[in-house]
Order: sequence, then C-alpha cells, then structure tokens
Amino acid sequence: MRQNLQRILVKGGVLSPSELKQIVELAELAGLDALMFGSRQDILLPTDQDLSSIAQDFPQLSIENLSANVHQNILCSYVSADIFPGTAWLSSAMYLYVLEQFAEPQKLEINITDPKQRLVPLFTGHLNFIASNIEDYWHFYVRLPHWTKPEAFPVLIYSWDMARIAKAIENLEENIADIPSLFNYLNRTLETNSRVPQEPLQLPTYSFPYYEGMNRFNVDQYWLGLYWRNNRYDLNFLKAMCDLCFECKIGKICITPWKSFIVKGIHQRYEMVWQKLLGRFGINERHSSLEMNWHIPASDDEAMDLKRFIVRNFDQNDISTYGLTFGITSTYSINFTSILIQRNPQPRVVQHFQVRPTYNVLHAKNFDPNTLEYLTYAQDVDKIELPGLLMELSRLYFDGLGAVAKENKPLVVPKPVLAAHSVSDNEAYRCPNCLSVYDGRYGDALRGIPAGVAFAELPEDYVCGVCETEKSAFIGVRVEQ
Repeated sequence: MRQNLQRILVKGGVLSPSELKQIVELAELAGLDALMFGSRQDILLPTDQDLSSIAQDFPQLSIENLSANVHQNILCSYVSADIFPGTAWLSSAMYLYVLEQFAEPQKLEINITDPKQRLVPLFTGHLNFIASNIEDYWHFYVRLPHWTKPEAFPVLIYSWDMARIAKAIENLEENIADIPSLFNYLNRTLETNSRVPQEPLQLPTYSFPYYEGMNRFNVDQYWLGLYWRNNRYDLNFLKAMCDLCFECKIGKICITPWKSFIVKGIHQRYEMVWQKLLGRFGINERHSSLEMNWHIPASDDEAMDLKRFIVRNFDQNDISTYGLTFGITSTYSINFTSILIQRNPQPRVVQHFQVRPTYNVLHAKNFDPNTLEYLTYAQDVDKIELPGLLMELSRLYFDGLGAVAKENKPLVVPKPVLAAHSVSDNEAYRCPNCLSVYDGRYGDALRGIPAGVAFAELPEDYVCGVCETEKSAFIGVRVEQ
C-alpha cells in the first residue's frame, strides 16, 4: 500500500537548522510524529490532508502534493563537498552561490553535481550540470521529458549562466528534438559565456561510499550521517538536533538522495555532546551497508517488505555488497543503482486464484549506474529466487572489479555541433598575434569547429587554435581566390 505524500522542496538538499525546525513545526501542526526524505533530496510528509491552511503560516516553504508533480527539486552534490573526493574548485560555497541563481521553483529536474563523487547521481535529471576541470565551467547533459537518454551539449556552461539557460529551456514553446536544435535555439535566445571543452568528461571508478556515523574530516572536525531503516525521522529527535546545531554554530544540514542526511562541521569539542544526543534517543549510527544503499519508492509497503526479505537473506548468508547499490521499481524511469529489481505488472485474478507477482533482475553495465545502460540478468522470477540471483550478481561484481577499473573508459563528449551557414568565399579573420587565419569554409580542427561555421557564429569564448588570442581581437581579412 502506498500513502499519499506532501512534498516540501529543499533546493539542492541544503537547508539551515532553522528551516528544518520550521518544517518540523508544520509537520506537528499536521498531526504527524515523523517526516520522510525523498530520493531527490526533498522532504516528504506522510499525510493525505490538505496542508494549504497550515502552510499559510510558513510562506517561505514550497509545499505541494507529490502526485501533482508540478515542480521538481534541484538535486545537488553539495552534501559530498569536503567529505568525499571532489573537483578542486567546487567548494561548498560555490555550490551555494550557484543554487542562489535558481530563484524560482523548477518545472524540470535539474542535477548539479561533481563527477568525482559517487553519492549523488549525475545523469538522472532533465538538465544535468556536471563540473569540468576548468573553474566555473560545467559539462551539460540534456534529457528533455520526451527524449530517451541524456545527450551532451557541445560547449561548457558558465556557472552564472546555468539558471538562465535552465529557465530558457523551461520556457521552450517549440518541440526541440535534438541537441543541435537546442544549441541553436539557445544561441538565438541568450548571450552566454560558454566555451569549447578541452577534454572529455571523466567519471570515477571507485566504490560507492559509506555515508553514515560520526566520521573525522580535516584536523578537528567531524561529519555525522544518519539513516533510518523505515525512512520515518522522529520529529522530537529532529527538533533536539536542530537546537544542538544552533549551539554548535552549524549552519547547514544536507539531505542525501538515499533518504538520509548529513551534518558537517561538528567541531571535535562537541563530539561527545552529539554522541550523548544519539544515545538519548537510542539511535543506531552504524547500519550495515547491506541495507543502506537502496532506492525504493517512498511510503511503499510492498517494496519495503521486499527489501527487508532480501537484506535478511544477505545477512544470513554473510554476503558482502560493499560498493553496490540496489533499487526496486515498477516503472521504466531513469534509475541510479548498480542492480535493479523491476516489479512486473500485477496479473489479473484468474477465476478464484491470485497469481503471485514476478520480478525482473537487471544490472547496470559494469555495475556503474552512471552508464544508464541496464542489462537483463533474469526475467519473470519469483520473490523466493531474488536473494540467490542478487548474491550471484554480487559475486560477478567482485570478480570483475579489476577488469572494470582497467577499462576505465571516459564518457566522451562529442565535438561541438554548431550550425553551418553559407560562408562567403572571401570571409576570413586573422589573429593579430600569430597571424593564423580562421576561414569559415574550413573551420578550426584544433578547437573542434567543423567546416561551414561563420566567424560570427563562433562562441564568444572562442580563442585562436594556435596562441589562444581571444575572438574579439581577430581582424577581418579578404582571402584571395
């Protein structure tokens, strides 16, 4: 049975203790004793009642029925910053600056992520901004709602253009079918500070991290990750935790996509105080990774029972699943787990007999969910067969770990797809420093510019392929035939 849910958008999964405490107060007014977290770093209230009258006292909160699906939460890897491997220039502060640009609720799913972390998915949004090695620039992968898979944009996006680009795509009135059409539309609509990528997007090969418990980082600080098996977080505990955050001068709480949360920046002098808080509420802070790395639909009792059944079997057989993630789904949406259990549609009742449900088992290519490519391992199997099949897959994963790391093929960003225009035979521009000539009839192979692209249509951040002189310095010349 699935319960109706009210959703509170939490931009990037980042909120202050005071904001969380307000949400707790709203939940109490709704007669709840717990709240839940969603897989897009949002907060869910398990209630069927209309909260509009209560919400009037909390105008700063964006609340809607989850089933309405009008607005989407921005997914962000801020939660990983400072505590897991990351891109050097992408600091916690940088994430917050970028998130501030998105002033209004979004209609499309947006992911803003660091490719060097594994906790937050890179490609599950409609608009996926993935940090590049160049400071303030992002790879951009687009999967509009009517597209089947993410496609690479031909240029890197500047940090301060991200929100404008997202807004322009949301306001599309024409049916854009592919990246070249979208690229040309945005070129007509916006002036941006984009640049051509110098190298392909590289994805990590290390295992999924353990993200729970009290863990030291830096010299004198800790981060705390907390996870509830049933995804029902006690309101009394959350209130006490927010008060302790105030006392310890902690400004942010981070929700993960795995229905848990992380508190960073706990100074070592407060470690014992936090341990006492956890002890006072009887909180287990070291769950087995067997049960933590799961994506299951929120408030879905059948999926939760199936997960418990499988985890129990894993535990009894002393199976390791370190580095693997699991999901249970009945849809064909974009997923982010190494192994996927797909529920088949419930068969109709045949006379007086109810046919038992069956499942398909799939796994991501190389067990890497960022590939978004799933291979079928078994079809139409009974529930009792699932633990054994998943144990087989876990052994296959560990057997192939070395081969996967050796392969380590980067996700290749295609060369820029720029619009070809009618280029005059005499139209060319010369670099004033090295005297090399840009002739639109031939393009610039060093910069990935194909033949047929006029100089005026080059990105504003185009630079000379030889000496990197800026486009604005080029001088128009006539080419003799």
